[in-house]
Amino acid sequence: MPRMTPEQCDRPLSAGQVAVRSAVAVSTIHFYEAQGLIKSWRSAGNQRRYGRDVLRRVAVIKVAQRLGLPLATIRTAMDSLPGGRTPTASDWQRLSKEWRADLERRIAALKKLSRELDGCIGCGCLSLKICRLRNAWDHLSEEGSGPLLLDPPVNV
Repeated sequence: MPRMTPEQCDRPLSAGQVAVRSAVAVSTIHFYEAQGLIKSWRSAGNQRRYGRDVLRRVAVIKVAQRLGLPLATIRTAMDSLPGGRTPTASDWQRLSKEWRADLERRIAALKKLSRELDGCIGCGCLSLKICRLRNAWDHLSEEGSGPLLLDPPVNV
């Protein structure tokens, strides 16, 4: 692949070029923009244009999504960058440290669930009334009948 000249490095990218370089659909680029994760401006021909720094922002967004982070968390992280700049290496270290802690909490919760699930399959009780997974220590009986869950929703 030929190297870019300095003049080419300053040229803005179209949504299609960002999509190709980032390996995402153009609609994804537009979605990220609508969600406030990336920014564009309009050319004289009313076409969206993006600075080349958007490629790094999209890469960070994709990594965060692979970690299972919600877009609101990703937006908060991007908004925490001074002046809305593209993440630097030190920014990435800070963000990845925060995200790693969240990821490790979710992994621990899934491992706990996995251990309990194995025990549930092993006991064979199939009783929703006494099941440790669905009604641990029968706390839900005080809440009334119906499909009640003891655990709060998991933030993913």
